[in-house]
Formats: sequence, C-alpha cells, structure tokens
Amino acid sequence: MIIAKAVEEIIKRSPFLEEALGDNLINISALARSIKPEVERLTMKKVRESAIIMAISRRPVEATYRISKNIRTFMNALGDIIVRSGLSDHTFENSGTLGSCRRKLINGIEQENEIFYTFSQGVYETTLVAGSVLDDKIRDIFRDEKLLSYKDRLSSVTIRLPVNNTEVSWIYYFILRHLAWAGINICEIVSTSNEITIVVSEVDVQRAFPILMGLKNN
Repeated sequence: MIIAKAVEEIIKRSPFLEEALGDNLINISALARSIKPEVERLTMKKVRESAIIMAISRRPVEATYRISKNIRTFMNALGDIIVRSGLSDHTFENSGTLGSCRRKLINGIEQENEIFYTFSQGVYETTLVAGSVLDDKIRDIFRDEKLLSYKDRLSSVTIRLPVNNTEVSWIYYFILRHLAWAGINICEIVSTSNEITIVVSEVDVQRAFPILMGLKNN
C-alpha cells in the first residue's frame, strides 16, 4: 500500500478527524507523528514523517466538504429547543426499596402535567432530576434511601432530534464538543430515541442555549 492511500484509510476511519482537518484545527506535523506507526504498518516499510505530512496536505477536499455538508444538513433539521429552569438532581444508591419509592413519587405527581422529572437507573445508582418544587416531597418519600449526591439551581436544555439520529454516529459528539469548548460543565445527560436533554447549572444555561441554537441555525 502506498503512503497516500494508507493516510487516507486512517483518516477516513474518523469523520471527526476529517472535520477537524477541514476546519484547520489540527497541527498536521503532530498528526503525522501520531499516525506514523500505523502508516508504517499498512505500507509495511519505514516512512519519513515529511512524506506523511505531504500526503495529508495533498488530500482532496471533497471528503471533508461532504462531511461538513452532512453535519450542517443534520443540524439544520433539529427540532424545538426547550429550556427548563428550577431543577435539582438527586442521586441515590440502588436498593430493593428504591423502585417502590419511585412509583410512590410518580403516583403522587401524575396529575401535575407541568412538572418535569426524569429517572436514570444505572447498575449501582439512580439519578432523579426534577423540578425543585418537588424537593420536600422527594426527601420525604426517599428518606430511608442512601442519598449519594444532591445538586440544585440547575436548568435543562432539551433538543428534539431528527428521527434518523440513531443512524448518525457523530451527533452527540458534535453537540457536546461545542459545549466543552465553551467550558460548560454538564451535570447530566438524559436521552430518548429522538430527544437529548442536557442538564447544566442555571448560570451555564445562559451560555449553553445560544450555542445550541447556533448549531441549529448555522
């Protein structure tokens, strides 16, 4: 295999890498050093770093353009972006009685359609994100459960995703990358088939919302 083909094969494995190259966000010399062992494995010979740099620089722009176009098309198809404030986050250790507490809470608020709440159950712990107006009720119902952490003054941003989002491998990366670049700390991520909800502090939501709207309207 020739060097140019080896370089192309390595870069094509990651659309994120192609995107970053297209946006001139990657130091080509550093990339060449990083992929040099893999290039040598594919070409089955010793390769100079300068040859890899040249192969990267001479790559056709069509692939990068196609990926960037696909990203823009997908982002433009995002649905409503909904912001909720006044939330709190409760994380409990899993137990044999936690399920009954959960059912009791749901039964107690099933008529209150305006209240936001979501459960995420892991192997060892369960997180409940809900409106802070439920804090007293949650403390009462879950009083015998082991509370591992509690955060308040939170907000959430819910994004409606296109129905084909599960066929797009980079969608969460693309969204979360922009928040990370802005230094926004994510407290929780909750998703369904066609929605993603990102929970952040009330201070950070003022920065997160325009960033996410910018992705949609770019």
